[in-house]
Amino acid sequence: MFWLLLLTLIVIVGSWILLTVLRNRATVARLQKQLPNFGSVPSIPVLGSAYHFKDPTPAGIFNTFVGFHKLYGRNLIAQNLFNQPAFQITEPAVIEQVIQAKTIEKTIIYDFMMPWLGSGLVVSTGPKWAQRRKIITPTFHFKILEDFLVIMNHQADVLIRKLSANAGGPDFDIYEPVTYCALDIISESAMGVKLNTQEDPQSEYVQAAKEISDIIYKRMFSFGREFKWLFLLKKASRRLNECLKVVHGFAYRVINERKKQLLEERERQQTERKLEETDVYGKRRMTLLDLLLNVTVDGKPLPDADIREEVDTFMFAGHDTTTSCISFAIYHLSRNAAIQQKVYDEIQHVVGSEAKSVELTHSTLQELRYLEMVIKETLRMKPSVPIIGRKSAGDMVVDGVQMPKGMEFAILIYALHNDPQLYPEPENFDPERFSEEAQASRQPYSYIPFSVGSRNCIGQRYAMLEIKTILVKLLANFQFLPCDDHHKLLIKTDMTLKPVNGAYVKIVAR
Repeated sequence: MFWLLLLTLIVIVGSWILLTVLRNRATVARLQKQLPNFGSVPSIPVLGSAYHFKDPTPAGIFNTFVGFHKLYGRNLIAQNLFNQPAFQITEPAVIEQVIQAKTIEKTIIYDFMMPWLGSGLVVSTGPKWAQRRKIITPTFHFKILEDFLVIMNHQADVLIRKLSANAGGPDFDIYEPVTYCALDIISESAMGVKLNTQEDPQSEYVQAAKEISDIIYKRMFSFGREFKWLFLLKKASRRLNECLKVVHGFAYRVINERKKQLLEERERQQTERKLEETDVYGKRRMTLLDLLLNVTVDGKPLPDADIREEVDTFMFAGHDTTTSCISFAIYHLSRNAAIQQKVYDEIQHVVGSEAKSVELTHSTLQELRYLEMVIKETLRMKPSVPIIGRKSAGDMVVDGVQMPKGMEFAILIYALHNDPQLYPEPENFDPERFSEEAQASRQPYSYIPFSVGSRNCIGQRYAMLEIKTILVKLLANFQFLPCDDHHKLLIKTDMTLKPVNGAYVKIVAR
C-alpha cells in the first residue's frame, strides 16, 4: 500500500511539473513572438535560466545577473524555476512603460522583506501605500530637514574622531564606521532615540539587522524561493524569527517610551489641542515617530504594529542606502586624486578654512554643486538600490503588448546606469556627466537612483543632505588614497548594493 501511494504521489507531482513546464514554455514562445525587440536568456526545461549561475558567491551571482544584458541585450525574457517567464529590463523607454502602469504591484522579493518591514512604505501598495505616503511626507518638509542637520553634523563629527585613529595607517575598511554613523543619524532623527552604535558597534540591534539582511539575500537566490513553505523547514527560518524579536522588540520599546514622553508633554501644556503647523515646523524637532504617534485615520490613532512597520522601514532604508553611497564615493575619490582635490577646493571655497569643524547649514550644502555631481556619479556607477521589481496587474502594456497578470519585471538600475550606449566608458568615474548641459541632453528614465514616478524615494532629499554632510566632514579632515590591489572593491547585492569584503582606502590626516 505504501509503495502504491508513493508511486501515485510521484505520478501526480511529475504530471504537475510536466504540465507547468509545457504551459510556461508556451507562454515564453508567445512572448518572444509578440516582443521581437526583447532578447532571451538561454534556458533549459525545469531549471530555466538558473543553470547560468555557476559562481554561487554573492559577487558571482550579481555579476551573472547583470552580465545577461551584456550577452543577450538590454531587455530580456528569462525563465525561473519550471520555466516561469520573467523580464529583466534596462532600456529607458521600456522602464517608463512599466513604471507608468496604473496599478502597481511588487514582486516576490518584497514578500521576503515583510517579516521584517511588514507592509510599510517600501513594501505596501494601493490605498495603504497612498495613505502612509500622505502621512509621512511632512516629515521631509525642508524646515524639519534643517533641524535634522544638527544630528547629522554631530554624528559626522563622532565619525571623524573614530577615523582619526586610523589616519596614516594601512588599508582601512570605511564601510563599517559609516554604517554605524548612518544608523545613529536615522535612529535619532526618525525616532528621537540615540542608538550610540558608533560607540557600541556590537549592539544587539545592529547585529540582528545585519543577519536579517543576509537571510533575505539568501532567500532571494535560493532554488526553491517560490515555495515559501520550504523556508519554514530550514534553520535560517528559526534564526530569522530570533532576530526579528530583537529588532521588533527594540522598535516597540522605543514607541512605548516616546508615547510616555509625549503624554508627559501634553500634561504640562494644561490644555489639550491638536498639533498646529508651528509646532510641527517650528518650536520643536518633529521626528517621524512623533508624526505617526500623533496622526489619526478615521478618527483613530495608528496601531502600534503599523507604526512599527514604518519605524523599521526607515531604520533599514535610512542607513543602508546612504552608507553605500558614502563609502563608494570615498572609494572612487581615493582612486581619482584630481577629482578629490577639486571637491576639497570647493569645500574650502564655499565652507571656508574652518570646514573641519564648522556646523554645516542647509544653504551652505546647496552651494556645493561639484560635490553634488560627484554624488550623482557615484549613484550612477553604484546605485544604492541596484534592482527594483514590479509585477503586472493586468493593465500593463509594453511595446503595444498587454502583459499577462502576474508577470514579473526586474528593473536593473545598475545595468541601466552602466549601459555604454547611455554612458560612454561607464567604468570611468566622471562627475562631468552631471553638468547641467549633460543632464539636459539625457533621455528620461536613464538615471533613476531613487526610483521614479509616484513610488520614488520619499527620503531622497534627506539622503542627499546626510551624504553631503558626511562627505564634507570626511574630505575636510582627511585625504583618501587608493588601497592595495588585493583590497580592490567587489560588489554584491541583497536589498541594497554593498561591498563584498569592505570598501578599503588609505586615510591621511589633512
